[in-house]
Amino acid sequence: MRKNILTYLEATAPKVPDKIAFSTGKESMTFREVQKGAAAIGSFLAQKGFYGEPVVIFMDKHPRTVTSFFGVIYAGCHYVCLDEKMPEARMRAILDNLSPRVILADKKNFKKAEALGLANTYLYDEISESPIDREALLRVRQRQCDTDPIYVVFTSGSTGVPKGVVACHRSVIDYTESLTDALGFTRETVFANQTPLYFDAPLKELMPTIMLGATTYFVPRMLFSFPVRLVEYLNEYKINTVCWVVSALVQISSLGALAHSVPKYLTKVAFGSEVFPKKQYDLWREALPEAEFYNLYGPTEATGMSCYWKADRVLSEDEPIPVGRPFDNTDLILLDERNQRAGEGCEGEICLRGTCVTMGYYNNPEKTAEAFVQNPLNTAYPEVIYRTGDIGKYNEHGELVFVCRKDSQIKHMGHRIELGEIDAAAGKHPTVSRSCCLYDSDAKRIFLFYVGDVAENELLSFLGGYLPRYMLPTVLVRLDAFPLTDNGKIDRRTLRERMATL
Repeated sequence: MRKNILTYLEATAPKVPDKIAFSTGKESMTFREVQKGAAAIGSFLAQKGFYGEPVVIFMDKHPRTVTSFFGVIYAGCHYVCLDEKMPEARMRAILDNLSPRVILADKKNFKKAEALGLANTYLYDEISESPIDREALLRVRQRQCDTDPIYVVFTSGSTGVPKGVVACHRSVIDYTESLTDALGFTRETVFANQTPLYFDAPLKELMPTIMLGATTYFVPRMLFSFPVRLVEYLNEYKINTVCWVVSALVQISSLGALAHSVPKYLTKVAFGSEVFPKKQYDLWREALPEAEFYNLYGPTEATGMSCYWKADRVLSEDEPIPVGRPFDNTDLILLDERNQRAGEGCEGEICLRGTCVTMGYYNNPEKTAEAFVQNPLNTAYPEVIYRTGDIGKYNEHGELVFVCRKDSQIKHMGHRIELGEIDAAAGKHPTVSRSCCLYDSDAKRIFLFYVGDVAENELLSFLGGYLPRYMLPTVLVRLDAFPLTDNGKIDRRTLRERMATL
């Protein structure tokens, strides 16, 4: 039985020792180098007496960072990644929650890491060259269980205080194998990673890479501001697989980059985290008619993506892109407002159960108890499920469809409204590439932010042809581009701050 994620790396490295595992394009590390560096870091930490505790990684996005992740796991600890682009207040909030004793840093970030004031600050370049202590690593491995945590990823809390999601070996192993089976990754897969390493999203590339002996390139962040150069990067390194947030793909298609250059090696395009505007989705399908497209859905609290839909049929004009079905060994329940299973064709809150459900929020029992709850359909024994806060339903094909966030269903002028329906109507305008609808519950105003070559009053008139009067936005705001989070999603918090000034 596989109980430790490191067994992937230990099985793969001897088979393809000199193959590039992770690369920035300019700097690379082979599987042999990754395993050796990780074992050295694990030996160093184990000899220092660190075990079963958080170890902070403060490094730039680089193969060395991933090597540090695995080194922390070798020591029987769990990694927590920081990044210089994080606001200092967020870093402090994370450290206050963790109370860690040790931090690893590269040369560039070493002084900043020291300034954070942890008891032990170590330089990657030094500890990655430590002698490998096989006996110490064996003692750690003998103590480990598959329910031991391997990372803590911090998400944004509704109160502004980040929440640390704790995931274990077993959930990540299941996730890696289910995702690989569903999307058909192989040793020939060449990934292009888009997201920062301090999110859970990179698991889609990192773990299949060490399991299969594939290769992952870390795309420079600045390229996402230059779509044509981004496509050129994908072609230069013969990238054949991307698993990106929707905004990253929209950035390419909405600015016309696909008309100049096509990612000619791409054979798999997986997207998630947001609803893909149908117009932009169609542009990608037209540009890459032979590629496989997958819609992925799932929260960090369920070890990342939990459901998938392979685009194996043409969608009708008004049909939303389905979420599809759960990965293997994952079950999905739709619960209605009475905590009963939603009826056929009815909407319900998407709840997930199975090994995918993570351990909860680090050092935050109150928030954990709100979202990680006893399965209300099971009164016989303890069974924890995760309530996503997302509303979904099944379509006529038996596929799950994401409807909206629970908190985006509003009551306005006596009517229940789904804000996503307004977004969908705006997306029908031929020049609107992206929109985001938000509600000011205090002022009772609906705001529509959009990117497109149409004036606000003209778009409002256009929407009147698709929406009843009570659903029409109160305020329309045309943007040159949407503000994005570090993960590449639309930054709704920034939009809400702007709402307050309008």
